[in-house]
Amino acid sequence: MSMLEIENLSISFDTAAGPFTALDGVSYSVGPGEVLAIVGESGSGKSVAMLAVMGLLPNTATVTADAMRFEGRDLLTMPAAERRKIIGKDIAMIFQEPIASLNPCFTAGFQIEEVLAKHLGLSRKARRARAIEIFNAVGIPEPEYRLKSYPHQMSGGQCQRVMIAIAIACEPKLLIADEPTTALDVTIQKQILDLLMNLQAERGMGLILITHDMGVVAETADRVIVQYKGRKMEEADVLTLFENPKNSYTRALLSALPENATGVRLPTIADFQHEDGAWGDLR
Repeated sequence: MSMLEIENLSISFDTAAGPFTALDGVSYSVGPGEVLAIVGESGSGKSVAMLAVMGLLPNTATVTADAMRFEGRDLLTMPAAERRKIIGKDIAMIFQEPIASLNPCFTAGFQIEEVLAKHLGLSRKARRARAIEIFNAVGIPEPEYRLKSYPHQMSGGQCQRVMIAIAIACEPKLLIADEPTTALDVTIQKQILDLLMNLQAERGMGLILITHDMGVVAETADRVIVQYKGRKMEEADVLTLFENPKNSYTRALLSALPENATGVRLPTIADFQHEDGAWGDLR
């Protein structure tokens, strides 16, 4: 049974030149304990779809869907106050840039305790104890000290861990991770991914992983959706996608990996556009 079900989701933005379609009729579903990877180049609509789920798109966005249900409840039609009780508690999101997403004016401790107060109603003492517990869980050293730190006083890896701590503070049923290892060095990337997968396995969360890294997809995902210019090109379980991709765009992505290069020249996306017009002609 699916936890999150989205059918025929379309998103457009009002611009001076007229409406711009960022997502065009894409459907998603993810079940408890499942890892769904959404891949594709920048501008394919990966992040904007999840921001629609979180209700974080600006007023210039028009969101339409045949259905957007979480545990059977319609996110599009429910009152805003009811949706706010779900977002941050049952559905949480790790954003791309932790330095930009964390508030520079408040300590890490304040920002995680704010979530605990809002959704769980914990006392000040209980919030602090829970914050220390979560900081320990995500591998932040000296948590009592780091609760007092501002984002600029921490490294990029530590800020990313704070973001993860805030996201899992209320033990969400569904976690959305949007490029969770962007701008981190390779060693820290591995640590963050291992942390996410361990948390997902321990807590039985559904996990939506937005990424450009096909290596990460191969290691972590159960199912994969490939997007291009706001449309779904292919959806398959991870083994099928890597062993027998059906769409030429998916084959282009996989062939562009350095380890798949067979000659002196690395293949590019453009090399595959002549195979069919299904994605090459998209506007």
